[in-house]
Amino acid sequence: MATRGERCSGCGQQLAVPAGAQFIRCGLCQAVTRVRPFDRWGQNYDFKIHRIGGGNINPNIMPLPVNNRPIGRPKYNNGFNNPLRPAQYNEPPLRPNPYYEQPLSPAQYTEPPLRPSPYTEQPPRPVQYAEPPPPQYTEQPPRPAQYAVPTQVQYIEPPPRLTLPSPPVHGKKRALLCGVNYRQKSYRLKGSVNDAKCMKYLLVERLGFPIDCILMLTDEETNPLRIPTKQNIRLAMRWLVQGCQSGDSLVFHFSGHGSRQRDFNNDEVDGYDETLCPLDYETEGSIIDDEISETIVRPLTHGVKLHAIVDSCHSGTVLDLPFVCRMNMEGYYRWEDQRLPSACYKGTSGGIAISITACDDHGTSSDTTAFLETLSTGALTFSFIQAMENERGITYGRLLNAMRQSIRQAKSGIRLDGAIANIVNKTVFKSDSSQEPQLSSSENFNIYSKQVMV
Repeated sequence: MATRGERCSGCGQQLAVPAGAQFIRCGLCQAVTRVRPFDRWGQNYDFKIHRIGGGNINPNIMPLPVNNRPIGRPKYNNGFNNPLRPAQYNEPPLRPNPYYEQPLSPAQYTEPPLRPSPYTEQPPRPVQYAEPPPPQYTEQPPRPAQYAVPTQVQYIEPPPRLTLPSPPVHGKKRALLCGVNYRQKSYRLKGSVNDAKCMKYLLVERLGFPIDCILMLTDEETNPLRIPTKQNIRLAMRWLVQGCQSGDSLVFHFSGHGSRQRDFNNDEVDGYDETLCPLDYETEGSIIDDEISETIVRPLTHGVKLHAIVDSCHSGTVLDLPFVCRMNMEGYYRWEDQRLPSACYKGTSGGIAISITACDDHGTSSDTTAFLETLSTGALTFSFIQAMENERGITYGRLLNAMRQSIRQAKSGIRLDGAIANIVNKTVFKSDSSQEPQLSSSENFNIYSKQVMV
């Protein structure tokens, strides 16, 4: 079998080409070289090419370039020949050399099947991580009414805010009314909210208070910021005295539970601080008299007047005013000084503060239906409104006597004195202590000549 020589397209090594071969692989650089036929003039360059099968060479077929190099005399010629491999060594399938020539087209070379690369393909997911099925855009069942999608844009209102009335201008009137029934509690009351409503009626209809200058906190309010919690009462008390000026008349009314606790700053004659119990006093604590005095008494400037009507237990000196009016059964009175030399200042900044309370510091009070059979009210609130309605231009002395007499008479209208009054107190108020309204002030005055000017 005739053979011929061919130069390697990679390294230039002289290769022995078997008869009929079209490609040959170099044993040194593994480059694949196309075997060139004779050119048109039958020139075989520097080596001899035998005819295959005695046929003629077609001079019209031009050899194609290999590795972007024209077919002609090889570039390299080191003069060495590579012996043929024995026949028993089968040549491996031809693969393109990535370093020396371009990959062959599919028509010229069949590439081996592709193997998956661990760097380009993801391994198959386990069953538990199988791809979810494609979404089915089927018609959804109708949503419940509470989750219905609105057909148009709806603007959600912000949570309610405590809309306090604007502070009145110079010479106007302002009032804060608090009624706490403590609903759903074992110590609940029945008449405190009624007291606040009745007091509002008196202020608006009889005493000329503008309705928009009255702030009422009760546990029947739907606005959470108008419920008589400790924080809301504190905020409302600051509103009451905000920007007060000469000629202003302020009213603070509280109907609910009151208590007392040990005095730790040594400013009480009896050694106890009086407190008011807001709706959440079990968790937030009570409001002590020191804070009340600091909030609504101390800011009162010259010409400003404050009246506080407090219908609760242990409320005698709940405003910490320096003077307490002590009156006996016959109506004689004297002013008792509550100031201590070692205590801080108790009083206003030039204004007048007057407090009318349900009982003394050690006394108790309650709501009752003795005055109105179908309606529960606080004894102090009812007797105060009754006295203010019955006598125009009433003095503080006449007011205090009328309130005490109304409570003693209760519902019968008959004047009760001595032991009989104690019996009425036990049957009407179910208490062994006699409930006597008290009067205290930031300054002493003649209670029988000074008129009540609210």
